[in-house]
Amino acid sequence: MFIFGRPATGALPVAKTFRPYDPDQLLVLPPSLREWLPEEHLVYFVSDVVETLELASIYASYEEERGYPPYHPLLMTKILLYGYSRGIYSSRKLARACEEDVAFRVLCAGDGPDFRTIADFRKRHLDALSGLFVQVLELCRAAGLVKLDHVAIDSTKIRANASKHKAMSYGRMVEEEKRLKVEIRRWLAQSEAEDRAEDQKYGPDRRGDELPEELRRRESRLRKIQEAKAALEEEARRAAEAQAEATGRKTTREQKRPAPTAQRNFTDPDSRIMKDSSKAFVQAYSAQLAVDHGSQVIVETELVQAANDKGQLVPMVERVCDRMEEVPGAVSADSGYWTDADVATLEWYEIPAYVATKKIRHREWRESKILPEPVPDHLPRKERMAYRLRTERGKAEFDKRKVTAEPVVGQIKQARGFRQLLLRGLANVRPEWRLVCAAHNLLKLFGSGWRPAPVCWPPQALARAVP
Repeated sequence: MFIFGRPATGALPVAKTFRPYDPDQLLVLPPSLREWLPEEHLVYFVSDVVETLELASIYASYEEERGYPPYHPLLMTKILLYGYSRGIYSSRKLARACEEDVAFRVLCAGDGPDFRTIADFRKRHLDALSGLFVQVLELCRAAGLVKLDHVAIDSTKIRANASKHKAMSYGRMVEEEKRLKVEIRRWLAQSEAEDRAEDQKYGPDRRGDELPEELRRRESRLRKIQEAKAALEEEARRAAEAQAEATGRKTTREQKRPAPTAQRNFTDPDSRIMKDSSKAFVQAYSAQLAVDHGSQVIVETELVQAANDKGQLVPMVERVCDRMEEVPGAVSADSGYWTDADVATLEWYEIPAYVATKKIRHREWRESKILPEPVPDHLPRKERMAYRLRTERGKAEFDKRKVTAEPVVGQIKQARGFRQLLLRGLANVRPEWRLVCAAHNLLKLFGSGWRPAPVCWPPQALARAVP
């Protein structure tokens, strides 16, 4: 007879023996935290890499000696980078992992911060943390992962921390502003009538300036609409002035007015309504990625407000050249990036470009006939590009896209679950996205087998830390 998995008193012993199991067993000597995980665990790699990074700007912000000593910046940076590499982004989930996850407990030496401390550290040092992208990229380059033989440009929509239902078009703002003004006047008139009636009934002692809850809601909504409407008008005015300066023509009053369909979100005004890969309309930003072929290391990234990719190809290639101080051997992009002007610019830069001129079905691409080289010079630029993609070399170069940029998007969004930004506003979401990309490159560095040189403890940066 067994009770809760243990033999009852007087029962015959079973033939099979098991390892001793006693959850209440006390340890005579404290164990080493590093014995809890294998030596090649990712958490040790992240910890060792962070020890080599330059965090001077973070240390410099801790000049105030008063108050309780804060958590060490090395610890906080390790928590964020390791958490992002594990697909854990929420400060609350990171704090819970510091209590429940063995790797995080090893990283924190059993003394993890609460979620508010993690959130405040990330918010306070957002720009410095985004700079880790460049430092990790330099480590990837030093490890030989970045070749720049072929760079694939791609994009993906990252949902904003805002609902598309909190957006309103300029045309509807105008109508809603008129309607709310009429309602507010009606409520004010009704309130004044009620005040006069109550003064006659109860006397003039009542203040009479209290606003009903319904009126307060309408006033606050009207104020938000007017602010958003003014912002759209200012954007339209600036765009018209920029166009006038470029063309040398004067702009009319109508050109300075926003289009009736122009929208603005009340929660995150910098985000835009975009169509994602599932053809659904979402409130989002467009994440631009330049990925090195072979290693899948992100060599440059940017978060933009444009709903489509037209006009983004040359800026991304130029950022890659500036960042790496080197020209890539070839560049590829899908049909969303095609513009005659961008491809002409890359030709002027003498950078071989392989850009799809239209959407091509996979079966059509596989079964397409190989065309002989060289590419005829008499064809228009778009037809020359279509011909180049059908040559043996062009087909091989363009095929690199599907094993370069596209898998990176899947690894970030599907494998590590980063589909929505936590912060709001372009100035905040750009550094947040770069930190996500830094964690991606860190994983590529870890997978390559490269390991940082041992750091003498304590690092020099600790001398600047608050004791």
